[in-house]
Amino acid sequence: MRINKYLALQKYCTRREADKLIEKGLVTINGRPAALGDKINENDKVDLKWRQTKWRYFAYYKPRGVITHSAQEGEEDIKEIVPIEGVFPLGRLDKDSYGLIILTDDGRITDALLNPEHAHEKEYDVMTTEPLPTNFKAKMEHGVDIGGYVTKPCHVEVHGERKFTITLTEGKKHQIRRMCGFFGLATSHLLRKRIMNIKLAGLKSGENRPIEGTELTTFLASLGF
Repeated sequence: MRINKYLALQKYCTRREADKLIEKGLVTINGRPAALGDKINENDKVDLKWRQTKWRYFAYYKPRGVITHSAQEGEEDIKEIVPIEGVFPLGRLDKDSYGLIILTDDGRITDALLNPEHAHEKEYDVMTTEPLPTNFKAKMEHGVDIGGYVTKPCHVEVHGERKFTITLTEGKKHQIRRMCGFFGLATSHLLRKRIMNIKLAGLKSGENRPIEGTELTTFLASLGF
């Protein structure tokens, strides 16, 4: 097994971060400095001279119109407006959607949260431009075809003629909008209000709060940390 994969599996850091530590001479294998691409066996002793232990986590209310990844010229990038240095957004929330996104400097948890093999709940409030059909809840919960892919079972609560809440355990690109499109519906508002046990908790657009205490402990434990 390659040394960077080993360090990632041990949840010390991501593979990319492991490569940086190796380049800095901060990783040893059986007492000698590790090199990029080194492979280790079961009986090898791997040591890190340093690894960050104090990570930061924030719940952030992303405003509508802000890009979370790969902003183009003229678009507003989340990195430019977040008032916290050294953090990055976990996952995506498209330009016209708004609400909760988690910011952190802990690259270890990226795969644990975002890998589609893991089923972590995300909850959204949605408003459509046209009334919901009578069979909307049952069909959405069972799964609908969004272009060659049938969505996994989910939970839906209808709150009015054009309003509903949906809880997903997957995150295909523009999934909720595409699910609504199955019924010929367009979305006018799409707010993410919960990721696992992390909630907006009264945040207003553009505001953030630290995730700490029991809330953080529960969140990290659910991710295997």
